[in-house]
Amino acid sequence: MTIDKIAIITGVSREMGLGYETARQLKELGFKVFITARNLDKASELAKNIGVSAKQLDITNDQSVNQLAKDIEAAFGKLDVLINNAGAYFDQGGQVLAAEMQFIKDALDTNLLGAWRMIKAFKALLQKSENGRIVNVSSGAGSFTDPFFGLENHQGNVPVYAITKLALNGLTVKLSKELKDSKIKVNSVCPGFVATYPGTEKWGARPVSEGAKGIVWAATLPDGAPTGKFFRDGELLNW
Repeated sequence: MTIDKIAIITGVSREMGLGYETARQLKELGFKVFITARNLDKASELAKNIGVSAKQLDITNDQSVNQLAKDIEAAFGKLDVLINNAGAYFDQGGQVLAAEMQFIKDALDTNLLGAWRMIKAFKALLQKSENGRIVNVSSGAGSFTDPFFGLENHQGNVPVYAITKLALNGLTVKLSKELKDSKIKVNSVCPGFVATYPGTEKWGARPVSEGAKGIVWAATLPDGAPTGKFFRDGELLNW
């Protein structure tokens, strides 16, 4: 009996969001997809629209993360794709020294430690896959050299968000080295500036489907593909 490829996507609670579109595209490729969010009702409603499944998950809570891992193990015995999509705390116009410490801690807990928790909890199940893939949804704001969003170039100045994404990219590198002898590949992906909120098209945001396509690309990389790298639209980004 052939077991479906199983994918989990965190932080899916909005129809305009990247996670929702990523789930839709993976479903079209034949994956059994689980979308997750703190609010199960929202996730369940979205899941019905595209024929995927929903699970309640708080990535900032060890018990919630570990329980989901137990549920997936009991049902399928493996995980093929983990997409750490959940992200928040975009501090547009923020200033480094004006940022509240609680805001900084919450941002790190979601944008960095949430992904870290998920990877720790699901590593064993990913190792049971023939080609486990981890995709950390990052941002050009977490790079040094991105001409539009980089740490020195971002016109909106998003210091807390940028630093959390910089750290997420660092986690990707370190994790890839630790997993170099396994079949698991882990990469960061910048989806670019996508229209996840109404009206952002007029500021140059591109369709969400285009940003999600790069995430799906990283989630379905073949054996022999790179690991520990940073991509946008399937193209390597300099950090």
